[in-house]
Amino acid sequence: MRNALVDALTAGALTALLGGALAAGPALAASAPGANTAAPPAQTGTAPPAPAAPGGQEATGTAAPSGGEQWWNVHGQNTDIVQGDAGFPAKYSGPNSLSPRSQTQHTVTADLYAGARLSPGTEAHLDFQMWQGFGLQGTLGVENFPDADAYKLGTASPNFTFARLFVRRTIGLGGEKEDVADGPLTLAGRQDVRRVTITAGRFAMTDIFDLNSYAGDPHTQFMSWGLVANLAWDYAADAVGFTTGVSVEYNQPKWTLRYGVFQMPAVPNSFTAEDQLLMYPARGADGPPLRSWSMTSEYERRYNVRSHPGVVRLLAFLNQARMARYQDEVALLNAGADPTAARAYRDRYGFGLNWEQEVAGGVGVFSRLGWNDGQEEPWNYTDVNVTGSLGVSVNGARWHRPGDTVGLAGVVSGASGANQAFLKAGGTGILDGDGALNYGPESVVETYYNAALWKTVQGALDYQFVSNPAFNQDRGPVSIFGVRLHASF
Repeated sequence: MRNALVDALTAGALTALLGGALAAGPALAASAPGANTAAPPAQTGTAPPAPAAPGGQEATGTAAPSGGEQWWNVHGQNTDIVQGDAGFPAKYSGPNSLSPRSQTQHTVTADLYAGARLSPGTEAHLDFQMWQGFGLQGTLGVENFPDADAYKLGTASPNFTFARLFVRRTIGLGGEKEDVADGPLTLAGRQDVRRVTITAGRFAMTDIFDLNSYAGDPHTQFMSWGLVANLAWDYAADAVGFTTGVSVEYNQPKWTLRYGVFQMPAVPNSFTAEDQLLMYPARGADGPPLRSWSMTSEYERRYNVRSHPGVVRLLAFLNQARMARYQDEVALLNAGADPTAARAYRDRYGFGLNWEQEVAGGVGVFSRLGWNDGQEEPWNYTDVNVTGSLGVSVNGARWHRPGDTVGLAGVVSGASGANQAFLKAGGTGILDGDGALNYGPESVVETYYNAALWKTVQGALDYQFVSNPAFNQDRGPVSIFGVRLHASF
């Protein structure tokens, strides 16, 4: 099984690298700058209209030569989110439970983006980020956590990191060209529709994979984790969401093939080696590069239904790290021993589907489905083993507010039998651990209204209803209310 999966994952890289090698000669003269691989929810190639990423920043501090291609640009954003609940019923609580008492928390993020063109087809980007604050209960107790800006590393004082520091090389393959918009992680210009794009350095896997025009940017769209990325995709990341790796994309007019390999932290929900240099306060350590890694492949197909664009994305991932099997952890817990003693280098794999479809002008529907093998402990994102979401996004042009958006979506997530046994035995995961378990799938309904307040300032009201938080029917339901203020330049 593992060999077949490795073959499927590496097929994307081999195809893209072969295409790049065949086109390398003429591409040196004809290559166009910048792949459209900005932060979610920007799209590669022809896709449904997407909000600017992230947060619709306007161009500022940019310089472009006479040909219209930018030499450099600078952007920024600030997002403040306040969330709270009024309390909820719970028969018991454990070490990783959401508190049944009412609480309010606040998160702040700020990013300064800068990009520079190093040569035709090659550009470098950095994102200097500040974050502060905590999610509800220190980001514990809900799998589809309500605030995507609530990192697993909460802090009462500002922390800083170079969240992104990468180089992107675009190799044009000739033929039709398309525009690249100025953005936080893109320089304006023109590029071949048929192209190979290589991105190397520090960035988020969600900058490249699992994009969605209607559910991908927590600064202007839905706020919960399951409506930003696939909850069953255990993508490599440090506790703030970033890591080091390489991705290769092979783009054609109707489809794109992507492959990436990335470094995993040494222990679950922790830090990577470059965090020691690029984060303040410094912390972090990677697992051995040849033993601890994450690979992801994705196939994207673009189409139109009666002139309304749509996209389907199929994703597969394979992780290797020093993971414990749930069944071994249960045996150790029942014996009163430390369950981490069961860790050894093992593989974990899964699949995802991502769909979006414009159904009318300014109205789009979307869905994500995800599954992983559910036999090993999670490493990076959530404890979810199977998930599905469905939602709708409507632009405010219909009520003469074209800068506004309203959204409604639901997410249902479940745990494997092995995961359930682990939680019933008193185990704790990345986000869950109530000390006991009366299992039921976690379901979340989220709705929001995002309003354009002034130029590049936006505000949003958000409501989320959570049933069976952390898969437990003995706790909840809980209503979570949120307010968001977002500014960009």
